[in-house]
Amino acid sequence: PPRPSTVRTVLVQMGNRINLIAGLKTIAPFEVLHTDFTELLYDRGSRKAQLMPIVDHAGKLVVGWALGATANTALALEAWVRACMTLQRYGVKRSTVIVHHDQDPVYTSHGWVRQLRIEDGVRISYSLDGAKQNTEMESFNSHFKMEISSKLWDQKDILGVARAVQSQMTYYNDIRRHASLGNIPPARYLKENGLEPRQGLSPK
Repeated sequence: PPRPSTVRTVLVQMGNRINLIAGLKTIAPFEVLHTDFTELLYDRGSRKAQLMPIVDHAGKLVVGWALGATANTALALEAWVRACMTLQRYGVKRSTVIVHHDQDPVYTSHGWVRQLRIEDGVRISYSLDGAKQNTEMESFNSHFKMEISSKLWDQKDILGVARAVQSQMTYYNDIRRHASLGNIPPARYLKENGLEPRQGLSPK
């Protein structure tokens, strides 16, 4: 078998300390972001696409996402760039953010860790038990796929899927009510908690 990467070796040495959110009693908006890949079926269920959303734990806002044919580091970093744009619009410093996910090879890749940890100063948190320690993300992916499935049924290509996903993400953030937020959409929840996006800013 191939030798484990440097990143994975360090994770093994750190043990349960790699899960940074397990001991948090309260989590503020934009303090913890969850992510994972999920598979979307389209063209009457005959074709597959990979979606990677990045979701705020407290405010439930989808801060970034990317869609592609394959779950790889390039797609993950595309989603992260979009998330950084959202964080900047809300005036959130990346160094205050924890990104939590499982130990998928993409999330233990040098490209992912170097960009988030070294370049952006983000703290990275890893699940010790796969989806069981990332239930926020599993819940989002499950509900999102159920709600968008009918829109994807007749889509013939990835561009059509992307348009459907964009429409659904806008609905999810700005219109869809969430029981956990007091029956209001994520954007309104953040606004009522003093967080509003500023327009016209590009990521640094």
